[in-house]
Amino acid sequence: MDQAKVLKYLISIEKLAEEILNDKHEIMLLDKRRNQNREALRDISKACQTKCWVTVGSVLIKHKLSDTKTLLEADQKQLNIDINKLRSNLKVKVNDLRDLEMQPPIPGSMLVPLSDKETAGLSRNGLFSS
Repeated sequence: MDQAKVLKYLISIEKLAEEILNDKHEIMLLDKRRNQNREALRDISKACQTKCWVTVGSVLIKHKLSDTKTLLEADQKQLNIDINKLRSNLKVKVNDLRDLEMQPPIPGSMLVPLSDKETAGLSRNGLFSS
């Protein structure tokens, strides 16, 4: 193996490792935001007022409570989608990195739960009890 191939190999490993670390950091930030939204939704459900103050960037806006709740719930759904997408891509990237490092994939890392349809089919045939 010549130096150019070794350098290219090391660069590809470092680049993929950097992507993995960035994805993990992004998941942490999104999860922190999701927790803040959850706290806000809980506070809104306890509120007795009809309006509340909402920060949009660096601006404070007085907004109807019901509209704010709808916005937060929509944001929660989008955050869940983004986090799940990052997590599933992270599994693939980790296995790709392990392939580059000539290590076997992490056992069980690509497992996915049975869908409701699959569980129902197994239950009908007596192969699964819930």
